Amino acid sequence: MDLNRASIFLRVVDRQGFTAAARSLGLPKSSVSRAVALLEDELGVRLLQRSTRRLRLTEAGEAFYERASRGMAELDQAAAAVTEMQGALRGPIRITAPVDIGVWLLQPVISRFVQEHPGVQVDVALTPRLVDMVHEGFDLALRAGRLRDTSLVARNLPAWNMELYASQDYLRRRGTPHKVADLAKHECVLFRPVRGTTTWVLSGPKGDESVEVSGQIGADDFVFLRGAVLSGAGIGLLPSFLCRTERKPGRLVRVLPSHVRHGDPLHLVYPSARLVPRRVAALRDALLEVLGAPAAGPSRPRPSGKG
Repeated sequence: MDLNRASIFLRVVDRQGFTAAARSLGLPKSSVSRAVALLEDELGVRLLQRSTRRLRLTEAGEAFYERASRGMAELDQAAAAVTEMQGALRGPIRITAPVDIGVWLLQPVISRFVQEHPGVQVDVALTPRLVDMVHEGFDLALRAGRLRDTSLVARNLPAWNMELYASQDYLRRRGTPHKVADLAKHECVLFRPVRGTTTWVLSGPKGDESVEVSGQIGADDFVFLRGAVLSGAGIGLLPSFLCRTERKPGRLVRVLPSHVRHGDPLHLVYPSARLVPRRVAALRDALLEVLGAPAAGPSRPRPSGKG
């Protein structure tokens, strides 16, 4: 099989059309179309259903695309690994993380890393969506909570605590809670609330205590909630790393400082322990060093029905 034709076919699928694929490859559209047709002749099956409006993979095309894209990725990684052995780190790295983790934990490490390795380009995708690392071409990911995908290699990182914070302005207006039960009388900013309420379970000197809290503001992003707390909208249960810098000038005040909620585990994951390009391994190791990974080696996530 002609690997050049297979590569052109993959580009047509990735770019969702012959015109876009030809433009990205710097080839005439007719050459791209002919390469795909010859590949179909070579395989003896139709890979694409063509129409004037859209392009659609056949069942055979889907099966070929899935396996060929993995194979091409392995070839690219192998070539990159050999090239990197000859000198300075070079080439792209794709990494994904949730927005809050990416902004506050990932950004400082990557900024320093690219200064040390000017031949490396790091593409960061900050999203709450759980990406398909293999299909979407990501080298690394930071993920919180339990992992579902047992095909990924995972390095466990220390979890962070969740702590209660409020602005000085809010506490002047509404007073300071002195026990967990007092939170039920306060306006709170909530992470993913259900109809404006949620239950906070906090660990303190008396063990675990729970309280149902409510508030007018709810969101699925801690950076947004932190901004709402800074604006005086209420008391928030926030990751401690988000609030370190704001505590110095006194803009945020720790509420019930003897109580915390233990955070979800954090993981650095990557698709394979084999053929990891040297540049990816270098960034992985830099992240593990800064974020405080334990000395144990990589592990496979345990299967779980929950995310």
